[in-house]
Amino acid sequence: MNKFYRRLFSLILLVLVISGVVIYTTIDINTLKNLDRFQPWSIAMAAGVTALGLFFDGSRLMHLVKISHEKISLYQAVQVVFGNYFLALLTPGATGGAVAQLMFLRHAGVPTGKAAVLVIVRTILSIFFLALCMPFILLHDEGIVPGMSNDWLMVITLTALLVIFGMIFGAKRGNLDGLVIWGTRNFKNERRRKIFAFYRDTKCAIALLAESPRSMMLVFLESGLNLLCIYAIVPCLLLGLGVWDADWYTVMGRMIFLNMLLYFMPTPGGSGIAEGGFVLLFSNTVPAGTVGIIAVCWRLIAEYIPFLLGFYYTLAVFGRDFLNRQLSK
Repeated sequence: MNKFYRRLFSLILLVLVISGVVIYTTIDINTLKNLDRFQPWSIAMAAGVTALGLFFDGSRLMHLVKISHEKISLYQAVQVVFGNYFLALLTPGATGGAVAQLMFLRHAGVPTGKAAVLVIVRTILSIFFLALCMPFILLHDEGIVPGMSNDWLMVITLTALLVIFGMIFGAKRGNLDGLVIWGTRNFKNERRRKIFAFYRDTKCAIALLAESPRSMMLVFLESGLNLLCIYAIVPCLLLGLGVWDADWYTVMGRMIFLNMLLYFMPTPGGSGIAEGGFVLLFSNTVPAGTVGIIAVCWRLIAEYIPFLLGFYYTLAVFGRDFLNRQLSK
């Protein structure tokens, strides 16, 4: 069995084990009673908001490519979006997602340098949107993290935002150049070159952000709509269980908080941490005995089905041998 199939099999096994453990540990005597109330139309709603979110993801990519004076088709944008889901779930820390986007953008005719910049811009905009939402979430939702006050979380969030702004302006004006050179002075040459290349691409990404502020504002809006639609899967599923009186501000806020954390988690696509975090954050919101089932359904709709579509597009465009070479690096 080659490396690609071993990794694919390991991922499937990991997902099945995690899903089974989450459901098993959260089922109780009320589960069947509450599941009897479930309405199938909520699955259609969840699929609908997911499709809308993926549309905004593809649309923002096409607008970004246009800003960089290149052009891709809607079908090529779809390949980039689903390819990101595929390799992100196959690699630790979802690092393969960036590689997949770069691969598909190059295949679409976007030069390598511009493709790398576009991938960084997409990530920056998504994280920046979530970071901007965090203060409003913390002001509304007391005790979102057990054992940690919202005051401390607010300080951490505002500090992170200040650091992000400082890095953006520092990189744009060249003030960070010396710091990067000094900080990598003891690194091996190969690693140092990679850091310099990433820093150069990041500076180009920041320059692209500042080049067309009006167009970039549209891309930022689409980034937010993309994320909010994907997170709206959970409210759709809760409505299907008859939960009509929930605090939807809190529900969406906790989804934003959880997905913000997943950007920095080491497991493939946040597997395990996403489900466990969901159970921790929503155990008091969903009907008794259903939190694990909702967590698994959320991941299935938001991650695993797009993963399968990305699997198809990646094999169709690049072939199995190409994947073997990528995963063996």
